[in-house]
This record gives sequence, C-alpha cells and structure tokens, in this order.
Amino acid sequence: MIGRTMGWAMVTTLLGGGAALAQDVPGIEICTAEKTMERRTSCLQSNIDFLQKSADKARLDQQQKLDTANRQIEALKSAVATLQKSVEQLQASQKKSEPAAPAKDAAPAKPDAKPETKNGAK
Repeated sequence: MIGRTMGWAMVTTLLGGGAALAQDVPGIEICTAEKTMERRTSCLQSNIDFLQKSADKARLDQQQKLDTANRQIEALKSAVATLQKSVEQLQASQKKSEPAAPAKDAAPAKPDAKPETKNGAK
C-alpha cells in the first residue's frame, strides 16, 4: 500500500512537474528534427508566430522612439522661433538707439614699442 501511494505521488509529481517543463518557451526552434509533417508544420508555424511578434514589438518600440524624437524636434523648433524673435527685437532696439549716440572718429593709437632689428637685438 505504501509502495502504491509513493508510486502515485511520484507519478503526480512528475505529471505536475512535466506540465511545467513542457511549457513552450517562445523562440526559434529547429524544425528539421521533427519526423512527422504535422509536427514540423506546427514547429514552423510557431517560429513564424514568434518572428511576427518580435517584429511587431520592434516596430512599436521604434515608432515610440520616433514619436518622442518628433516631439523633441517640435519643442526645439518652438524654442528657436522664440529666440529668433528675441534677437530680432534686440536688433530693432539697437538700431533705434544707434542714431542717438554721436559717432567718434578716433584715430588708432600708435604703439610705443621700438621696432626690432633683423637680428632681434635692441
């Protein structure tokens, strides 16, 4: 009786654990090892499904990155437009203030240093 109980416990454990071990891990499988056409077809379909899901995920990730980059570009365009407007206002105010200031005709200052000779002697 104990032997049967232990046997059933082992079978139950193996079957229960076998279900956990038999879970399909997504990924590419080598389908050429399958003997029957049905299993090979199923294996290939599994590979196709995995690749399609991977491509969809990559496409969505790239689209999110593009959307983020486009939002940043728009924000930078707005900032540049604001800065250009500020520069134009500053230039306009500078032009208005220029005629009021008298123009100075200052002659360039003569240097006090003595010219050097060819040999570099003083």
